[in-house]
Parts: sequence; structure tokens; C-alpha cells
Amino acid sequence: MSVVITVIATLAVGILYASVFEWTLHKYLMHRPLGNFRYPFEAHTLTHHRLFKADHSYHLQEGVERRKIRMAWWNGSVLVLMVTTPFAFVALLLRGIIGLYEAGAVLATGFSVAACYYLAYEYLHWCMHLPRSRRIERSRIFRRLNGHHVLHHRYMGMNFNVVLPFADALFGTLLLRARKPFAQVRGPAVPDVQPQAP
Repeated sequence: MSVVITVIATLAVGILYASVFEWTLHKYLMHRPLGNFRYPFEAHTLTHHRLFKADHSYHLQEGVERRKIRMAWWNGSVLVLMVTTPFAFVALLLRGIIGLYEAGAVLATGFSVAACYYLAYEYLHWCMHLPRSRRIERSRIFRRLNGHHVLHHRYMGMNFNVVLPFADALFGTLLLRARKPFAQVRGPAVPDVQPQAP
């Protein structure tokens, strides 16, 4: 197998895996305590969701600290390492079958996907809660993802993905519009997610 094919295959699998990882982490660690391990739940559900709702408070309000938008700085390295670990095992197990260069490509690509996905999560999430008319905020994709995230802040049991809603679609937590009308946040990069008129 050539290195190029290995990289393309790992990239495709890695992006889908990162979406599933994000969904799992968000649903099972950030929205409920796991025994005595309460840090993600307290930082996300009890703090972030208390400050940022689906109404006008979805955008950063005066008096709220900006650091409440993103994860703690050290989370990035831990999460990237966690996402990369399965790729390291695959590379180790398959190195005799696919070759040393291809195994290295699996590991390097897996790490790159994990790092880029984490950075995309943090940047998109930052732009969603602190809009500044950035170029990305004018894109159709960002508007769709932003509406997806607004609905998560309205219905915390839905729309766990921020970057790629693949896992939301896969696991049945994808919500495209609100179930009932609500006082929704407004802004140039926020689509209307109210229920469609019959």
C-alpha cells in the first residue's frame, strides 16, 4: 500500500473518528459527572451552559470572562493524545504488514487530524460565542454549524458536535430546528432555527 493511499484512508477515518470522539466526550463527560471525575461536567454544563444559553446570552455578555468560552489550555494536549492513541496502536500492529513508512504515515496523519480537529473545535466555538464579523463567520458552513450549536444550548441532549455533526447524525442526536418557538439569539452569523411553519 502506498503512503499516499495510507494518508488518504487515515485522514478519512480520522475525521469521522474525531467526530465520534467529540460526541462521546461531550455527551458522557461534559454533560454528566463520571463518578468522582466531575471536572468536565462542572466546567462545561455547570459553568459554560449556565452563562451561555440559546437566547441573547449565547454571545459573550459584559461581565462574563472570555475564558469561560474555551476549554482550559492544557486540555488540548490531553485530548489530542487521546485521539491519537488508537492510531498509534494501529500503526504498531500493522507496521509489519503495511510497512514502516505507511505505519509512520498512519501515526503522523492520526496526530495531525487530532490536532487540527481540536483547533477547529476551539476556534469555531470561540467565534460562535464571541462574534466579530470574521471571514469564517460569513461562510454558509459556519452559519449551519452555529445554528447547530445554538440548538445544543437550547436542548443540551442534542447536537453534541461542534465541528462535524457526523456523530450526531449517526447516533440520533441531530436536531435541525427547534421543537417549539423560543427567544433565540440573533446576529448576522446566526441562522433562524425556529420551527418551520406548517
